[in-house]
Amino acid sequence: MFRMIVALAAASLFATTPHVQAQDYPSRPIRMIVPFAPGGGSDISARTMTDALGQALGTTIVVDNRPGAGSVLGADIASKSPPDGYTLFLGNISMAFNAALYKKLPFNAIRDFIPISLATEQPNIIVAHPSLPAKNFKEFVALAKSQPGKLTYASAGLGSGTHLAMEMLMMSQKIQLVHVPYKGTGPAITALLGNETNAFMSTFASALPHVKSSRLRGIAVTTQKRAGPLPDVPTVAESGVPGFEYATWYGILTPTGTPKPIVDKLNKTIFAVLSAPDMKQRYERQGMEATPSTSAEFIKHLREETTKWAKVVREAKIPQQ
Repeated sequence: MFRMIVALAAASLFATTPHVQAQDYPSRPIRMIVPFAPGGGSDISARTMTDALGQALGTTIVVDNRPGAGSVLGADIASKSPPDGYTLFLGNISMAFNAALYKKLPFNAIRDFIPISLATEQPNIIVAHPSLPAKNFKEFVALAKSQPGKLTYASAGLGSGTHLAMEMLMMSQKIQLVHVPYKGTGPAITALLGNETNAFMSTFASALPHVKSSRLRGIAVTTQKRAGPLPDVPTVAESGVPGFEYATWYGILTPTGTPKPIVDKLNKTIFAVLSAPDMKQRYERQGMEATPSTSAEFIKHLREETTKWAKVVREAKIPQQ
């Protein structure tokens, strides 16, 4: 009888532990790892939400920028962090690229992370330094064809979305530009502003203030629809490349092993925060769209994107690192 009572008590305690975990969580600040330098789309996506998300959770969320190797460094740090809900990872489309770009990664994006919720999505925009004698996309292509291998384009790093999407565009137009990789969107923008490179397929939010101030020239937006904040900049599709579309997505993940009640609480809170009208408007003003999702929807999206971009890497004949 005594053993039965002890067993029942233990079972009861075990059954209530997840509830207690979720109820007590969080009891200290949360770190959100951003695997790119400050100033890029990932950084903007994270910092726009952290104050509101922290308030909703009753704690502080600290953004920790860990750029390097096309997001691999930051992802590796996040994947090996304690699975207790106190480390979040602001992943983006690069998670889908890296499985095809690297012969061996120190982590597995599908195995080592729990996708909590998609967060935001934004178009990219091809921008050029104002000194470049090309005022629109057709002139840019014509200039590139007249000077094969002489014009340069920046990227947020080898294998980043800004690299792969530009490679696709070059293949479609049969033009050759020299690739100059940087350690994130922020440094790439800085280089373009300094006229170190000629063009950059930037994340929209990062380039927006510079286009508005005329420090950079907007050549074309990469989604099917024009972007609200820059209605006069045409899309790549309407500029002569029908069907071309590319958008950068961002999502919040946590290391595998994080208790489900904590994941569920985070998903519910993130969904509520990103669905709020004022938060949607904050992102819209930067040319981004809040896109919260269920965990299952994010998992499906990550798998589909991984398959899609593996094919792109093969067709572009980009060598594995």
